[in-house]
Amino acid sequence: MLRLTDFIIDCPDTMKLADFYSEVTGRPIKEGSSEDWAGIQFGEIELAFIRVDDYRAPQWPDSEHPKQFHLDFEVDEIESEQRRVLDLGATLRQDFIGPNGYGWQVYTDPIGHPFCLCRNKGVIWTDQGPIWPKRD
Repeated sequence: MLRLTDFIIDCPDTMKLADFYSEVTGRPIKEGSSEDWAGIQFGEIELAFIRVDDYRAPQWPDSEHPKQFHLDFEVDEIESEQRRVLDLGATLRQDFIGPNGYGWQVYTDPIGHPFCLCRNKGVIWTDQGPIWPKRD
């Protein structure tokens, strides 16, 4: 049986980046995290940060230093979450929010990894996660 256990992000300072994503997601940094490895638990999956010497940040959307991955976060309200992540050190890179308030915005975290805040019409949040609208 194959199970996804970790999503690991290279970075120069594990605790600093773990703190950023802990604040973004509202989840605590795992006990035992250190300057070499830090993590945030999401059920069975850990978002982890590993220290890499000579780290080179992605330069979204530059293909010479590609993004390699990005994280999507579904939100209830774009504007309040935008203010919050900007205050935490994120940088807004591109806005794809339509006139009806749905879409996504591309940000980079404090060391250049891209992530998106997304707002999809009809998504309902439950304790078990999002329920996506049925497609016609």
